[in-house]
Amino acid sequence: MGGAKQKSKLRRFMAKIFKFSSWKIAIILILLLYVDATLLRADHLKMTELRSAVLAADEAEEDDAAIAAKLTELRDFTRTHIIFNVLDENGRQKIIFGTGPLYLEHQYLRKAQSELARAQEAADHAGENPNGNIYRKAADVCDAQGKRMGWRYPDPNYINCWMDELAKYPTSDTIEIEGAHIPPTELYRYDFASPIWCWCTSGIFILITLILAIILIIRLIIWFFLRLAIFALDHGSKKHKA
Repeated sequence: MGGAKQKSKLRRFMAKIFKFSSWKIAIILILLLYVDATLLRADHLKMTELRSAVLAADEAEEDDAAIAAKLTELRDFTRTHIIFNVLDENGRQKIIFGTGPLYLEHQYLRKAQSELARAQEAADHAGENPNGNIYRKAADVCDAQGKRMGWRYPDPNYINCWMDELAKYPTSDTIEIEGAHIPPTELYRYDFASPIWCWCTSGIFILITLILAIILIIRLIIWFFLRLAIFALDHGSKKHKA
C-alpha cells in the first residue's frame, strides 16, 4: 500500500510540473532560435553597411574628418551589438566577434605620397648636396621597378626599395636633407571587436532563449529521475508480492 501511495504522489507531482508540455516549450525554443538568427543577421548586415561606408569614403578621397566620423559610427555600433562574423584567414575560416580588419589604403597612400612630395621639395632646395637630389634618384629607380613588378603604396616591397636606395647616400657632416616621414601602415588598420553578449535586442532574445533552454533541460532531468523513481517503486512492489 505504501508503495502505491508513493507512486500516486509522484504521478501527481509529475502532472503538476509537466502541466505545460515539454514539447510546447521545445517548439517555442525553436521559434526563438529563428528570431535570434534573424536579429544577429540584421546586426551583421548593418555592420557591413557601415564598414562599406568607411571604405567608400576612403576610396572617394573624402577628408580625414569625414572618414573619422564614419569610423566612429562603425566602432560605436560594433561595441553595442553582437556582431557574429566569419573571417577568411589564409584559406581557413575563423569565427570572430567584430568587424574583422579593414585598411584605409587610399588614406595611407595619400599621406605617404604627400610626405614624399614634401621630402622631394626639401631636397630640391638642397642644391649643395654632392649626391644631388637623392629622393628623385630613389624615385626613378623604385618607380621603374614598381611598374615592372606591380608595386605601389602601401606595398612593403616598394617602401623597402626606397629605403634601400636612400641608404646608398649617407648624409654629409655639413649637409642635412629632411627625410620623408612615411607613416606606419598599422595606423591605418582598424579592427573593432564586439561583445559576446550585451543589452541589445538580439542579446535580450538570446538571453530568453538560453533561460528557456535551461528550463527545458531541468524539466527533462526531473522527468528522468521521477520516471526512474516510479520504475524503482514498481519493481520493488512486484518483488514484494513475489
